[in-house]
Amino acid sequence: GLFCKRDIEAGEMVMEYTGEAIRGFLTDRRENMYEAKGIGCYMFRMDDMYVVDATLMGSGARFINHSCEPSCYSRIVTVDGKKHIIIFALRKILRGEELTYDYKFPIESEDQKIMCNCGSKTCRKFMN
Repeated sequence: GLFCKRDIEAGEMVMEYTGEAIRGFLTDRRENMYEAKGIGCYMFRMDDMYVVDATLMGSGARFINHSCEPSCYSRIVTVDGKKHIIIFALRKILRGEELTYDYKFPIESEDQKIMCNCGSKTCRKFMN
């Protein structure tokens, strides 16, 4: 997880999720490669075409955990024609508090469910 070093106000930009922009069709291939090497996978879908792969290079945003009761949210922001994934504070976040956001994974069939361990009072039990 990632924790606050200072208080952050609601609506304040926390950080950008950076990495290598890859075409969406490459994600399965990359995930399989990382799994074969025993490497954790950190990817964030930017749009229908592109995914940001932060596994081997990226900002600390890749370490922000999922929560069903998050302290942050993500937005795709376009600056000078280029898309960026920005993490913002959903509410005031106090120093020492964990940064979290809802991964918003697509709903999957029962056999494809990913357990959620966020521990929040409103936990949905699954991330997808």
